[in-house]
Amino acid sequence: MKQTLTLAAALMALAAPVFAEGDAATGEKEFRKCKSCHMIASADEAIVKGGKTGPNLYGVIGRTAGTAEDFSYGDDLKAAGDAGLVWDEASLAAYIEDPKAFLQETLDDKGAKSKMTFKMRKNAGDVAAYLATFSE
Repeated sequence: MKQTLTLAAALMALAAPVFAEGDAATGEKEFRKCKSCHMIASADEAIVKGGKTGPNLYGVIGRTAGTAEDFSYGDDLKAAGDAGLVWDEASLAAYIEDPKAFLQETLDDKGAKSKMTFKMRKNAGDVAAYLATFSE
């Protein structure tokens, strides 16, 4: 009986969904690569001053894709939001790693593209964890 319970617990652990686990402190350092295009600013303060080429990333975790105010998104990112994409750490990390491939997979459209051309092949999960600290 004890072996059966142990085996069942092990199988349940293996079957559990995988969630992005990033390190926010590492993500803060890595965000330096992002701030040439993106800022993090609440209504009251500029937390990270950055460019305006990309949208403000304050509150991005939990936001429907393509809906930040005062930013003109590409059609495919807006379509992903219209289809129900809400950013969480895992989806944002996947997008940061390869925006075009992420949208192509999400929309099941090999022609989908992203305005964001930068690919963060390493530490994308850490950046997503860092951005999660600015979400409600």
